[in-house]
Amino acid sequence: QVQLVESGGGLVQAGESLRLSCTTSGNIFSINAMGWYRQAPGKQRELVANITSGGSTNYADAVKGRFTISRDNAKNTAYLQMNSLKPEDTGVYYCKNSPRFGRDYWGEGTLVTVSA
Repeated sequence: QVQLVESGGGLVQAGESLRLSCTTSGNIFSINAMGWYRQAPGKQRELVANITSGGSTNYADAVKGRFTISRDNAKNTAYLQMNSLKPEDTGVYYCKNSPRFGRDYWGEGTLVTVSA
């Protein structure tokens, strides 16, 4: 059974930083792409960043230059370093594990709240 556990969310002030972690168990983490998504209140879930098994990254325009996605295959963990946070970054952050074949897997989310 594949499980994803996110951590690292919290309440911060604008301009501060947070690092989110997402640990996967139950599949071969190193060969899967990983992604971070977020959902603000009343809005649809949107892509924040993703990273391939080879380490290539992609970012939403809104977070380019402020957020960094990375992965540690030895720890089966993906990270999202978030700097210079803004109130509009507030939302529930979800990680996604995407095998080459078959379904995607999602974590339960971690709440990030950025106050002005």
